[in-house]
Amino acid sequence: MAFVPIKGITVTLIQMVQTGVNALNEAVYSPQAVDVANVLVAPATEQEILDTINLTGRRAVYTLGIPKGDTHDWANQRVRFFGNEWRTIGEPIEGIEELIPLHWNKKVRVESIVEGNQDQTE
Repeated sequence: MAFVPIKGITVTLIQMVQTGVNALNEAVYSPQAVDVANVLVAPATEQEILDTINLTGRRAVYTLGIPKGDTHDWANQRVRFFGNEWRTIGEPIEGIEELIPLHWNKKVRVESIVEGNQDQTE
């Protein structure tokens, strides 16, 4: 049996980037899409779903494994993969790169974006 390496997929991270200020000197933000390669996508376990609901009131659907060296802001951002758009739940959990084997050292859970709730933020 041949060894099959673990590899992730490319997901699109949609970050809100400050593009200026308005007449009231308040920051104005616009979405910026960035492709991030080699992201692991795994269905959330039943325990992860229950824990996330109990802690945040939000229902985790997938857990993303973020590759080492990635410097993007994953907290409460939107992502696209599998033809759908998702929202990350809270801050990613990060481990020390040198102490974690393989290519991923962060994980973040995502929830489905339900039409009508797309502008909801934490």
